[in-house]
Amino acid sequence: MRQQFLFSPTLRDMPQGADIPSHQLMLRAGLIRQTASGIYSYLPLGRRVLNHVEEIIREEMDKSGAQEILMPAVQPSELWEESGRLNDYGPELMRLNDRNERQFVLGPTHEEVITSLVRDELNSYKKLPVNLYQIQTKYRDERRPRFGVLRSREFIMKDAYSFNPDTESLARSYDAMYEAYSNIFRRCGLDFRAVKADAGAIGGKGGTHEFMVLSDVGEDTIAYSDASDYAANLEIADLPDTFTESAVPDEEVKSVHTPDVRSMDEAATYLSIPHDRLIKSVLFIVDEEPVLFICRGDHELNDIKITNALDAETVRPADEEEIRSLFGTEPGFIGPVGAFDKVNVMADYAVKGLSSGVCGANETDTHLLHVHPRRDMNIDQYGDFRFVKEGDPAPDGEGTIQFAKGIEVGHVFKLGTKYSEALGAFYLDENGSSRPLLMGCYGIGVSRTLAAVIEQHHDENGLIWPQSVAPFDLHLLVLNSKQEDQMDLGEKLYEILREQGYDVLFDDRKERAGVKFKDADLVGLPVRITCGKKAGDGIVEVKERRTGEMEEVHADNLADYLSSLFS
Repeated sequence: MRQQFLFSPTLRDMPQGADIPSHQLMLRAGLIRQTASGIYSYLPLGRRVLNHVEEIIREEMDKSGAQEILMPAVQPSELWEESGRLNDYGPELMRLNDRNERQFVLGPTHEEVITSLVRDELNSYKKLPVNLYQIQTKYRDERRPRFGVLRSREFIMKDAYSFNPDTESLARSYDAMYEAYSNIFRRCGLDFRAVKADAGAIGGKGGTHEFMVLSDVGEDTIAYSDASDYAANLEIADLPDTFTESAVPDEEVKSVHTPDVRSMDEAATYLSIPHDRLIKSVLFIVDEEPVLFICRGDHELNDIKITNALDAETVRPADEEEIRSLFGTEPGFIGPVGAFDKVNVMADYAVKGLSSGVCGANETDTHLLHVHPRRDMNIDQYGDFRFVKEGDPAPDGEGTIQFAKGIEVGHVFKLGTKYSEALGAFYLDENGSSRPLLMGCYGIGVSRTLAAVIEQHHDENGLIWPQSVAPFDLHLLVLNSKQEDQMDLGEKLYEILREQGYDVLFDDRKERAGVKFKDADLVGLPVRITCGKKAGDGIVEVKERRTGEMEEVHADNLADYLSSLFS
């Protein structure tokens, strides 16, 4: 490609409103332009990178046995009513009506459409298993589109759906996708972790993993072991029960006046005690029933763990009116002592280790001292109900928990029968019995992956593309297009390198050398070849963008030199 014809407008100044490197560099290097908030056009360089990412995805998906299809982005609302997600999905679901006032949605995902597609086709165990995938534009009406294509309202996604006759077959499909995803992100040059995760709005009660690219700009926190390969999303990172019951204190429970002391920080300061001696009490409404959850004052209760532990449909904190009606006091002063006649009490494992705890007295402006879990409370169940903290023991018994930020680029789910039962996708087994298809769901954010690559591969001068996804292999520069020897050598090398199979961006523009060098660093192709003052002697300068190493090479030896670089 001759750069004088390339539609890739670069920017010298930092774009306003671009807060992270990937957004800044995609704008500055001419990969994208914003059309509306959270909606972008991909220019030639950006589209070429997307093509390479998609090519890697297709190769690994096809190798796994998956088959590519293409489904419509516009989906009938009736399908979402069948699955029960039309109202549950939330305001992110984009809705529209056609000229006949029939309701449709713009697909953020395709579980409903794919299930309706196969329910009349995959009707026998002889046709299973099947894994179908597509690469397509998705739509979500994000409340706050930001970070460029990392959180946008229109994005490119690869989604796949497996249909299996039994749990063993589903496990094999899931493992094949897990391996394919690992290969895809490795080939894209990413440093990532596959972490245990929550299924969220997609649903399903089986296994699920998120593929997280390590990055300080990530919106997710990963909890990982510093001594093993354990990793999980912070929301569901496990905690082992390592606490033993403490000795009962000699002191009896004592009531103490604590005026306007409602928070853990206020209680610790007022009573001059550490947070880990306090007992935090939070009333949750679990499937419309009140349940009191307690944990140590230095810990935070986790509603996702609570939801999963109790296999609940809905979990929410109680409001002030609900708290007053049950406990006769205001929030901040409720506690587990004497609560057994009002609600069930669930305690986090760490509460067992408290010897002389402090909790609310179920009376305004009053706390209780010297509280012991066994002596003074009626606890219905202990469990893992809190968020992990750095330094907690890893659940596999190896090392301690550390935190890192991550960008989610992929997610694999075992959906089970959630959608097949709702939409009537059944098959006949070997005995002629009708059974619901077992489903798996596997997604990759293609445009997100592009941004994640940039977050991990850039410097102060611009992009540094891994070879596998770079828009071009080589950047060939002629420093002075008015010099005949430089142009002759440049034209000759452009033809030879293309014949050798390289994808070449040829900077033949009538620009100053400084401009060309700056643009080359900004665009960040793996190797730069410069035809300069020694072009008359057949010598060019070859520079690796990643290492900055430069070497003068004679044109006759260039092919061998490039082979060694790209190998």
